[in-house]
Amino acid sequence: MDELISEGAVKIIEIVGVSNKSFDDAVIQAVAKASKTVEGITGLEVLKYTTRVKDSKIVQYRANIKLAFPVK
Repeated sequence: MDELISEGAVKIIEIVGVSNKSFDDAVIQAVAKASKTVEGITGLEVLKYTTRVKDSKIVQYRANIKLAFPVK
């Protein structure tokens, strides 16, 4: 679906993207992974960012996001 939804219904799911590079990459990873099983993603909302720290260094970036897609 290449168009915005003007009528009907939209489903929202929450997922967590994970990256060793950055918060932005964590969001990109989440969308890329979800796109393999979810069709027609039309938008997202970033809920929060968190990290995993080891030996005083950030070792993992996480992004909790909500994805929107049309109900068929």
